[in-house]
Amino acid sequence: MSLVKLSIKGISYSQTQNGAYALILNEVDGDRKLPIVIGAFEAQSIAIALEKEIKPPRPLTHDLFKNFAERFDIVIKQVIIHKLVDGVFYSSMICERDKIEEIIDARTSDAIALALRFNAPIFTYKNILDKAGIYLKVNPEEAPSENEDDVLSTPETFGLGEEDTKNMYAKYSLSELHDLLEQAVQDEDYEKAAKIRDEISKRES
Repeated sequence: MSLVKLSIKGISYSQTQNGAYALILNEVDGDRKLPIVIGAFEAQSIAIALEKEIKPPRPLTHDLFKNFAERFDIVIKQVIIHKLVDGVFYSSMICERDKIEEIIDARTSDAIALALRFNAPIFTYKNILDKAGIYLKVNPEEAPSENEDDVLSTPETFGLGEEDTKNMYAKYSLSELHDLLEQAVQDEDYEKAAKIRDEISKRES
């Protein structure tokens, strides 16, 4: 299976769902986005790693892990998002010490937070991106210029609570879900798009 390199486009958050954040990964040589719902702590840790000027007074957990690893000459070479099951992404960190590689299982949010600190590339398999990637259809003349590595400066507001979305999307047909997905992407409501995409994936699997 071929690997596809990803970059971090940004992070958006919900004002209606406590602790709900959407990490947006971007296909490096393509137009697809991969939204992943993550927790508040991981979102903060990733945002701090993206903003190079921000340094916490004490090491965060991911900073501590990096310091610990470097002390024992362990380097994270790359991160691979290797599996998607029921809307949950599974990742592995490829680590190296004394020219010996080891594969360590990790939550995707933790793996990406550490990849940023080790300047390690992030990959996923083509079949995962084919299944979960979202195309953002825009007119090139109207598309705003964005720095792909910046955290989104304007927070997104999402209109539905978690229980509401679970009940809501179950009643739609597949064709209606695809229409809703396209509309959510056009609205740049990536958290909503991720939930619709997961509902589609469950039915098509």
